[in-house]
Amino acid sequence: MNDKEPLQIYGTVEEIIFRNDSNGYTVIKMLSEGTDVTAHGLMAAVNTGDELRLFGAWENHPSYGRQFSFEYYEQYLPSTADSILKYLSTGAIKGIGKATARRLVEAFGDKTLEVMQNDPLRTSQVKGISVRAAENISAEMKKNFGMREVMLWLERFHISTQEMVRIWKTLGAETIALVEENPYILCSSEIEVPFNRADNIAAVLKKSSDDIFRIRAGINHVIKYNSCNGHTCLPKEKLIAVAAEFMRLEPSQVSAILEEMLLDGSLVYDEINDRAFVFMPKLYRSETFAAERLSMILKFPCERISGVEHALEIFEKEHGICYAELQRKAIIEALSGGLLILTGGPGTGKTTTLNGIIALFTKFGLKVALAAPTGRAAQRMSEVTSREAKTLHRLLEVEWDKNDTPVFKRNERNLLECDALIIDELSMVDAQLFECVMRALPLGCRLIMVGDSDQLPSVGPGNVLGDLIDSGRIPVVQLTEIFRQSMQSLIVTNAHRIVHGEMPDISRTDSDFFFMVCPERERIASTIVDLCARRLPASYGYSAFNNIQVLCPGRNGDLGVTEMNKRLQQALNPSRSRNEEISVPLYTFRQGDKVMQTRNNYDILWSRDDGSEGSGIFNGDIGTIEAIDKKTRSAFVRFDDKLAVYDEDSVLQLELAYASTVHKSQGNEFDAVIMPMHYGPPQLYYRNLLYTAVTRAKRILILVGNISTLKKMVDNNKKTLRYSGLRTFLERE
Repeated sequence: MNDKEPLQIYGTVEEIIFRNDSNGYTVIKMLSEGTDVTAHGLMAAVNTGDELRLFGAWENHPSYGRQFSFEYYEQYLPSTADSILKYLSTGAIKGIGKATARRLVEAFGDKTLEVMQNDPLRTSQVKGISVRAAENISAEMKKNFGMREVMLWLERFHISTQEMVRIWKTLGAETIALVEENPYILCSSEIEVPFNRADNIAAVLKKSSDDIFRIRAGINHVIKYNSCNGHTCLPKEKLIAVAAEFMRLEPSQVSAILEEMLLDGSLVYDEINDRAFVFMPKLYRSETFAAERLSMILKFPCERISGVEHALEIFEKEHGICYAELQRKAIIEALSGGLLILTGGPGTGKTTTLNGIIALFTKFGLKVALAAPTGRAAQRMSEVTSREAKTLHRLLEVEWDKNDTPVFKRNERNLLECDALIIDELSMVDAQLFECVMRALPLGCRLIMVGDSDQLPSVGPGNVLGDLIDSGRIPVVQLTEIFRQSMQSLIVTNAHRIVHGEMPDISRTDSDFFFMVCPERERIASTIVDLCARRLPASYGYSAFNNIQVLCPGRNGDLGVTEMNKRLQQALNPSRSRNEEISVPLYTFRQGDKVMQTRNNYDILWSRDDGSEGSGIFNGDIGTIEAIDKKTRSAFVRFDDKLAVYDEDSVLQLELAYASTVHKSQGNEFDAVIMPMHYGPPQLYYRNLLYTAVTRAKRILILVGNISTLKKMVDNNKKTLRYSGLRTFLERE
């Protein structure tokens, strides 16, 4: 909160004003040295009457006045008769009301809680409390104070308050016993303490390095870590080798436990091309179900529409269109077969073809649904088709469970209500989301999937578009002809050169594709800042907030997203008043900042200027902070025509967006794109990433850096290797 030693206040909780049980954020009124104090911060558990020592600083809230914002706290049982009476009178202990609380305190005074917990038969002497009731009260006491005991026990392992909340909700009163037996239970999906921290706890508890629980958790850690890199499975021998090295064990030790996990269903085994692979069950289910469902569509195709070619000829005459051969093939296949992948690079007419498919679907009386993986991609799809397009999450009517996991109302028991579903930007769809789409797809519904197979694969695990195409089972039309009007764009022609492994033309200065040679990192960074802050606004009238986007290969380093965002923020929106700022782990947000939403959140409320209201801001949405309330750590963010309200929790889902990764830019287009080109790891500097960045630019693309880096990226055609099973499962079917 600040660099000085935190202040301390001690007092008794008078009232709990607000509490968020999911993360522990609490606002309380407490009596400290005879004065009422309002305090707020993260707290695992609290009741009226609790005695607290808070560590933090005073703040002045414009609406709520002087408050104490605490960073951490110490909690004590109520120790005086008055505070115990207050505590018990709130109903904190099941079975005790105000009258019973008063009689207990009158009987036992300052020793009331001790007697209730440890000598319940004595409480049965109090009027209105039977022996059975006394035993129940004692059990409730042990449960309530068990939480305090657990919190105190966990503190020595540097467990955060939010983690404590999740641990208690998951493990309850048995926490200490369960963690002492198996510290790695904290790595579960409900709690999500990282493996290395569970390892540290295990060391404190004197657990051996070859403990079975440790090996199981280590294997799970390796396979989950790799799922974050896009893999739905790992070769068995590779999993054993990596896990053994990671845990500093012999491969035989890991192999033995892995066999147990495969036998009990914790992990799943299958063979792909005569090689043993290991899956997490949920990802295995996603890929096998999708393969089975697609195979069923192929075996039992939708009803064929007659007269398609004649209808297409009439449509062309009526609208003055002459489709190219491959475009005609795609439209006819979509209407005749009902299952199609439409792919192709920029300038090849995907949008024109897609609009033709939609128009003829509508002409034949089909109810058409349009969807894309992200909010920006759905918005763009709406713009080019002049029809409503939804995010896939919205289409499937997402809800979120207690673990913040998406649950879809649309599924095999509540199918989508459409005759044709068209999904754009399929390369961004991961295996689990694709499974959910297939579960909700009605029998006989046409499915048209649109995407560029040369773009980056999904952020989540899986290689859906690539596997579908490579399987040879799904009809594919790849548009290859670049139309004349697109040939005038160097962005388009260079994108095609890049994808074919040819160096782009960087000699021209009279088109829309520019290369600025800068050898050093510092000069590259300062040039990019100058382009955003001065040169492009002066030459084209572009704004770094609305038209210009810096795209970086990665997040780390001087030319990564984090550092570039800080430099651009300093140049474009420097600090003016600390009252207009709130700090989060990576950034300090300011009024006026360009920000991006980093995950789908359907609970964020927004309103339009016309008075209409709604909820939902999506992963990749870019907006501007219009106002900040530092005291409540909340913000108002403008997304196009919507003003969204971000509370303290939601603010953590934002990041500065002057610069973003190429991955995050997928589904978006920007008037001007600037990209640093300096030396970096091959896994970040490769052809598909460069191609994806180039195709995000609508009017101007500027590469800043070293030509040798550009050449290495063009030459590096090692597409991100992803282990997945969808292709194999489709081929089997």
